[in-house]
Amino acid sequence: MPTVKFVHWQDGNWWLGYLEEYPDYITQGETLEELKENLKDLYKDLTSGEIPCVRKVADLQVA
Repeated sequence: MPTVKFVHWQDGNWWLGYLEEYPDYITQGETLEELKENLKDLYKDLTSGEIPCVRKVADLQVA
């Protein structure tokens, strides 16, 4: 599995986060490790075509 960046934070008792390339898809976990596992599952779903119309972030060279 490739390495991907993710953004995470703690809100009360929950850890929340999303994959940097897919900011519209947030998941959570009771621990940081559980959040990481949920993010791995989310990555598999997003890249397998299981979720339709996936939006992602990309770079655009303008000059």
